[in-house]
Order: sequence, then C-alpha cells, then structure tokens
Amino acid sequence: MRSYVSPAKLVLPDISTEDFDPTPLGHSLEQLQQCLHARSASGEWFTGIDATLWSWRAAGVGRWVAPLAWRPLRPLFLLAYKLFSLARPHLAWLPHPDGSRRCRDVCPSDERGRH
Repeated sequence: MRSYVSPAKLVLPDISTEDFDPTPLGHSLEQLQQCLHARSASGEWFTGIDATLWSWRAAGVGRWVAPLAWRPLRPLFLLAYKLFSLARPHLAWLPHPDGSRRCRDVCPSDERGRH
C-alpha cells in the first residue's frame, strides 16, 4: 500500500522492528499481531476487515476493497479474515508482492526481501 499513498495521509508502522513500542497505543504487541489495526487522526480504532477498508479508503483507492462494506457479503468476509488471521503466521513461505521472498526474523528496511 505504501506505493499508493503519501505518508501525510497514511502512516504504516512496521510492528516487527525491535524499536517498535506499542505502549503509547494502548494495545499489546500480541493484540496488534492478531489482526490488522488502524487508527484515524481523530483516534478512532478499526480492526480486521474494517481496518483494511478504512486504510484503503484513506489511501484514496477504496474502490478496490469496496465489497468489504457490502452487508450481504460481510459475514463471509469476516469468516475469511478470521481464517486468514489464523493461517497468516504459517504463510511466510509465500512470495512477497514486491517480487522477493518474505523476510525471516528481522529485515532492515533497506535490505527488505534481499537474502
């Protein structure tokens, strides 16, 4: 998503870095790792598919994820997100969208995906 939005509109912190401190956010690292979290400029929190929908809308490309807001399909998307959240830690073997392998352990930002 970084390629679609300026940091002035959407900040995307990497919670896997050693210097990330979740304390000021009022959430534990474990909570943040369980599902996607987003916080608006007004301080409102969104989680799961709502965080996905909100983030893509903030990036100005919400039309790509508009179906996440469709009420008839929402239960299906909620279930799919829950299943994805459970499986995500085991999907590190998948190629990364930038064309390189996902990082293992710690990835320096300038070396992300390079092994």
